[in-house]
Amino acid sequence: MREWMMAAALIGGVAGASGGAQAGTAQRTTLGALPDGRPVPAVTLSNSRGVAVTVIAYGASLQSLVMPDRQGNKADVLLGYDNLGQYLDQPQYFGATVGRFANRIARGRFRLQGQDHRVPVNNGANSLHGGTQGFDKVLWDVVATSNGPIASVTLRYVSRDGDQGYPGTLTATATYSLDEANTLTIDYRATTDRATIVNLSNHAYWNLSGEGSANGAMGTIVTIPAETYLPTNAGSIPTGEFRPVAGTVFDFRTPRAIGERVRDARDEQIRFARGYDHNWVIGRRVTADQHLMARASDPLSGRGFELWSNQPGLQFYSGNFLDGTSHGKARRLYREGDAFVMEPQIFPDTPNRPDFGSAVLRPGDTYHNIMSYRLTTGQEGK
Repeated sequence: MREWMMAAALIGGVAGASGGAQAGTAQRTTLGALPDGRPVPAVTLSNSRGVAVTVIAYGASLQSLVMPDRQGNKADVLLGYDNLGQYLDQPQYFGATVGRFANRIARGRFRLQGQDHRVPVNNGANSLHGGTQGFDKVLWDVVATSNGPIASVTLRYVSRDGDQGYPGTLTATATYSLDEANTLTIDYRATTDRATIVNLSNHAYWNLSGEGSANGAMGTIVTIPAETYLPTNAGSIPTGEFRPVAGTVFDFRTPRAIGERVRDARDEQIRFARGYDHNWVIGRRVTADQHLMARASDPLSGRGFELWSNQPGLQFYSGNFLDGTSHGKARRLYREGDAFVMEPQIFPDTPNRPDFGSAVLRPGDTYHNIMSYRLTTGQEGK
């Protein structure tokens, strides 16, 4: 099954059916070359409304997202680097596709079909985002691009049986698309030749004021429609409890600034994570259709988004471990609170917690995580 061909055909069909002006473009360039000489393609998707998204093949990563504010002033709202060397030397998951299993697996161990498997431990005693050489640190192939009302790029990576300790050869695709309604969609699919576990997501770091802004991201107003969240132990592994958000600093059912309670040390969970780095429970299973995961808006610029996905969990991270050791495209140091991350996914450590559901992908089935960022500029309705 070649998901990238189906995705490209679907996008092309939508573009062809809509008639009208072919406003969106997908322009391919090269960011640089890996030490072994392989070039790293970069594809910029743009529409007629001033939004431009650049995807690089290293890590199938979002390198930048330029969008206007309520006054029409454009800014890049994603943390990241403007050169390949920093992605190689200072990896921080900026905009990256994370997998084969996003988030954490306790002690780097899981059992599948009666066999024990071990994956690299790279986050304290646990495995994070697929291990030491996860999907964020490999070169994906650009297999399709499309111009038109929906501009898109599809990338593919084949993870061989035993890669980072995971069983089965997994073929994964990531399709990024941008339409004329200012919706950025990321569509992840994967198939396998042997039972394995999969959890793919995107690790974009957002600062809606602009990645070079001195404002940081803690003034961002966030809404998360979740009644419960997953508390963790000191190692960021869920305890198994589905804890109500009511009466806690984790209640974002009504809009609140991230920074309002992010340092409230009265809550042990905030002390454990040095802020927010938890999974909010939007549902209990993957759904056929997308549902609202979160809203985010910057009061100063008017920029924002609604995040929709078919996934049950939302990992919300408040940039607690940005420590000023790297600088971004605007030549400003990235420090704690300069960005936030929202990753739609299944729950952390699901392979070790049957009560969380299943992370298993079997031959003949297709893994699917689709997420859509409905971007807003503050100009809507004018």
